[in-house]
Amino acid sequence: MTFAEDNVIMTINKKLDGTILEIAIEGRLETTTAPELEAVIKESLDGVTELIVNMEKLQYISSAGLRVLLIAQKTMMKQGRMVIRNANDDIQEVFEVTGFADILNIE
Repeated sequence: MTFAEDNVIMTINKKLDGTILEIAIEGRLETTTAPELEAVIKESLDGVTELIVNMEKLQYISSAGLRVLLIAQKTMMKQGRMVIRNANDDIQEVFEVTGFADILNIE
């Protein structure tokens, strides 16, 4: 799925393997694209015990994106676990500056 609004593009790819869901995000996770990711996550978590958020191709994350990750983390704490993978140095720095590095499970 690709979402484009005002030249802001984010692509979301989902892969379900049993009870493990991997969501790969590409582009920019910000105010205009975060609601799309939130909707995809909410509609996809039934029966999922592990959520993997692959950020290998994510270029930018805003506070709106952090909010979506926090909501997903809270949901997954009730039914399993959530893991953030492949965050680049810029995204990792945002996690550290905001304190999310202490909240999220980042591999």
